[in-house]
Amino acid sequence: MENQEQGRQSFSKHLTQSEAKDRIIFFSYTDVAPFFEFKEGYLFFVNVTDSLGKAWTFIGTFYTNPETGKYVSIKWPQFSSEKRLKANDEVIFMERPRRKGEAPWKKFKLVIKRKIRLFGQDIWGELKV
Repeated sequence: MENQEQGRQSFSKHLTQSEAKDRIIFFSYTDVAPFFEFKEGYLFFVNVTDSLGKAWTFIGTFYTNPETGKYVSIKWPQFSSEKRLKANDEVIFMERPRRKGEAPWKKFKLVIKRKIRLFGQDIWGELKV
């Protein structure tokens, strides 16, 4: 998915109840293919910066399921717990350019949005926790 406003590549989804509870997120490989080369069973690091500028490292794994195809899981127990993520929160991984001297793997800014009801209207606000 292309983020037109900032000209960056991004991928996103709304958390399911089980993803929020189990502190793990799943993406179809087609959603993340522009960012990661698929390697069955391979573990990899996902380095992100949250909305407060704090750096986090998550662990991702590639899988193949005969019924659902290729997918990626990303484990983030401490982040999920500290941010108090809930079902239906939207998580957006926006690729950011690599800075001079940084490791060669991909870096992302992670934005979390939550729907709130305000004066009878549903609005999405960015979590700043």
